[in-house]
Amino acid sequence: MSTPSFRDYLFAPDHPRVADIRGLDARGYAEAAKTDAFAGPMIEGWRKLYPQPFTGITSDGVRREGLYPLAQARPGEEAPTAAMVAAARKLLGTVTADQAGKLCYAVDAPEWQSWANPEFMQHDTGLRLDEIVAPVRDAVLGVMEASLSPAGFELVRNLMRINGFLGDLVELPLLMNEFSYNFALYGEPSETEPWGWQLFGHHAALNCLVAGTQLVVSPVFMGAEPDMIDAGPHQGVKVFKERIALARQLMAALPEDLQERAVVYAAMVDPAMPAGRLHPGDERHLGGCFQDNRVIPYEGIPVTGMPPGARELLDAVVEDFIAYLPDGPRAARRREIQEHYGETFFSWIGGWEGEEAFYFRVQSPVVVLELDHHTGVFLSNEEPAPFHMHTVVRTPNGNDYGRELLREATA
Repeated sequence: MSTPSFRDYLFAPDHPRVADIRGLDARGYAEAAKTDAFAGPMIEGWRKLYPQPFTGITSDGVRREGLYPLAQARPGEEAPTAAMVAAARKLLGTVTADQAGKLCYAVDAPEWQSWANPEFMQHDTGLRLDEIVAPVRDAVLGVMEASLSPAGFELVRNLMRINGFLGDLVELPLLMNEFSYNFALYGEPSETEPWGWQLFGHHAALNCLVAGTQLVVSPVFMGAEPDMIDAGPHQGVKVFKERIALARQLMAALPEDLQERAVVYAAMVDPAMPAGRLHPGDERHLGGCFQDNRVIPYEGIPVTGMPPGARELLDAVVEDFIAYLPDGPRAARRREIQEHYGETFFSWIGGWEGEEAFYFRVQSPVVVLELDHHTGVFLSNEEPAPFHMHTVVRTPNGNDYGRELLREATA
């Protein structure tokens, strides 16, 4: 069987899916989407979830305390705080007074929770990158670059480039372009006091807080439709190929009995799924936008029962998920996750051989990692396909947005 190509699922230019919204930008589509048969109910459902007081994702509705102590980072685990502060101050020096008023929020502002990943803009938080001049936009990118690993920054930029590529493919460049993202600062840039930043838009959302030498980048949403660029100046860009291959290898490395126990549902759209398990936008993943207080019960198998080869592949999957973090914070996050392997579960939906679409989740008291293959939004595939995926990183029990560190810092 040949590998499916995203180009097999391009809408004709006069198809209503794309023709009816041609010429709209994110603001115009935000209004039009409210009455759209697909987006309208989704928007209404999300509207009920924001704003709500933050408690954090839990596995049973009871938040577990004491998981995230505010302290000096261990040697070798320090955040690049000085570089982050310098980049943020450079940004503040490039904006006008009016732009600064839109860019900056209190460090504990509820707008942290306004991020979303669709192409339409539900909340106008911060500055819109495609509406500002290049020097300001470059300064924004400088803050991101100072806060992430080189590989992480390049991945985010590639997701932004794929978004622009998709916009050109479907002739919707005002709605989807390389810079159709919002960016905000929270708090005053400081080497000692908590502050952070947020980027969000179509298929890319990152929330970053630094508190002295500790860094939290969570929630993180990264996705792509399609998962590659096959023409133009960025031809050759591909994303998430390694992560998907590692996940398939991990499932294949499990003994048959563990495979059977890990698979929660055999089909991506399974009759056994309870009402509400499939979301019109999130599909199978559970930790998306506006899900800050969701209860996500553990499912699947404990990772302590995996054979050594599968555990090594799990380590590689985790490493790929957290590769956006700089060296020091990545070492801290890796240690934190591995220290809780005794309470970590791995679950799967769908198949894993060949090009089969799938969903999986790694979940513990300190992390939720999800990858889900999706149906088309601006491509026409009606079944989940490997060339459209969403990935999510969450820090449950209260430390999304670094909120637990902030609470301790201000107590």
